[in-house]
Amino acid sequence: MQLYALCDTSTLNEKGVSLSFFVERAKKFGAEVLQYRNKHADIATIKSDLILLRKIWDSFLIINDHYELAQFCDGIHIGQEDLYAIDPDPVRAIKILKMAIGEDKIVGLSTHNKLEIEISNTLNINYIGLGAYRSTATKPDAKVLGKELDNIAAFSTHPVAAIGGIKLDDQFQHVTYHVIGSGLL
Repeated sequence: MQLYALCDTSTLNEKGVSLSFFVERAKKFGAEVLQYRNKHADIATIKSDLILLRKIWDSFLIINDHYELAQFCDGIHIGQEDLYAIDPDPVRAIKILKMAIGEDKIVGLSTHNKLEIEISNTLNINYIGLGAYRSTATKPDAKVLGKELDNIAAFSTHPVAAIGGIKLDDQFQHVTYHVIGSGLL
């Protein structure tokens, strides 16, 4: 299992936790990737946080959604809606995205079912996020896959990051990364 730390600012604010504290916890647990997700701040605040994170986090740093800030990170993670907002053809959407952020940047895509995985298999991306495994407070409307997540993950040709209520002791056969956010706190 490889650990992928999800740094969601809403959760950190709710728990009174700083970015630097979260980074130290992620390091303590051996996280190899950190995704920064901030759905509510202005672009200047997000940029400032990314600059700080780049100083204190020396492994892979991924930004959620804000591909215009990819220069401050190693890559981006986007959702299905974001992909199709770029272009209705997902292959073209990824080409456009790669032109905007650079070919050397990591691209991750959220998936929720076998069909979305089959489409992702045709895309020039680095990994998929698959979930939700369990229900979570940050995505209360997400469809819970439960034990089926591992079976669905087997269809991916990309590394799979299991998302949604993942715990450190969860066991999967077809999952590369465990994405854990508040579970690190």
